[in-house]
Amino acid sequence: MSELKLEGKLIKIFDTNEISEKFKKREFVIETDEKYPQMVKFQLVQDSCKLIDEYKIGDVLNVYFNLRGRVWMNRDNVEVYFNTEQAWRIEKTGTTEEPTAFVASGDMPEPLDENTLPF
Repeated sequence: MSELKLEGKLIKIFDTNEISEKFKKREFVIETDEKYPQMVKFQLVQDSCKLIDEYKIGDVLNVYFNLRGRVWMNRDNVEVYFNTEQAWRIEKTGTTEEPTAFVASGDMPEPLDENTLPF
């Protein structure tokens, strides 16, 4: 399979999940920038789990990945198929500037009249 790459804004980073003493994985999600944005979850495994540490929510990334597929037989003896997007390289291409939300609190002082001095 040829090299796969997807660009998107980082929207979620999950904690590392230690499946066993010999296997750990970590997931993260990017949102594509297109007419119908897609939220794509990637998986990092073993030593690659730390690759996402240097990035923060809002960063625009290129994610290089391999598409993995497998079959599992459930307890009803029915085949179930799974796909995993296993990332192996991440590059920052930019940052989106998210507007800072301001929530007014009841503890906020009233605005001053232009003729009133604050001291």
